[in-house]
Amino acid sequence: WCGREDSNFHGVAPTATSTLRVYHFRHDRARRRRLAPPDGPATEAHNGAARGRAQGARADFSGVICAPMSAVEWRRAGRPVEYGAAVAAMEARVAAIRDGRARELVWLLEHPPLYTRGTSARPEELLDAGGLPVFPTGRGGRFTYHGPGQRIAYVMLDLRAPGRRADARRFVRGLEGWIIDALGDLGVRGFRREGAPGVWTATAGGAAKIAALGVRLRRWVSYHGVSVNVAPDLARYAGIVPCGVRDAGVTSLAALGRAAGMAELDAALRARFAGRFGG
Repeated sequence: WCGREDSNFHGVAPTATSTLRVYHFRHDRARRRRLAPPDGPATEAHNGAARGRAQGARADFSGVICAPMSAVEWRRAGRPVEYGAAVAAMEARVAAIRDGRARELVWLLEHPPLYTRGTSARPEELLDAGGLPVFPTGRGGRFTYHGPGQRIAYVMLDLRAPGRRADARRFVRGLEGWIIDALGDLGVRGFRREGAPGVWTATAGGAAKIAALGVRLRRWVSYHGVSVNVAPDLARYAGIVPCGVRDAGVTSLAALGRAAGMAELDAALRARFAGRFGG
């Protein structure tokens, strides 16, 4: 799989036919159709993503605030970023990183309210969109919600760089560990849950998901990334089966009674990043 044009890590259960924990990868054969939905005709949301792709490629992260220079560049959006424009900007940046024309990047942002459909999503897991746009996306995973109050961290790293390893599973574990480390700095104990990627925490009602994960690799350069619930509208998760998990809920820092906001989470993410990925 590593010799193909790009690879898409689902981060879900291992294939049933293997005695090893080998995860499934999906390979796109048509370079110019990466935003096409996995089945059926393009939706209006998909068409919007394609338009955003062209606009975002010209904008190249317009409206973002540059953080201080470092080996890995950090940027933080000052206002919510449309999903199609974000995907277009990520794809342009990934190509530049791969060709040695740009530095690696961690992009911190929020999206307007919307749902995304990962490559493993099932149609019946979209319960009621409630008027929100639904974007097919090339990242791994299933349905998830994005909106104000949720910190998105799009991570664009070259896994072949010195000090790293071209290992998708190791990278995903590193992302989960990074979020667990940052949440710990904010007084929240995060943990992994077998068979359900992302980061979980304990609540009065049992384990609940506080951070989701969906990654795509293109010639070993990563994009998409993680989302951490700070204070989003959790009622929006009722419109989907979040990440395909029916036996647990979702939570946020606010729902847990933590006063930490975006600035505090951003600082913790920045402080804990080098310990997992360098830079």
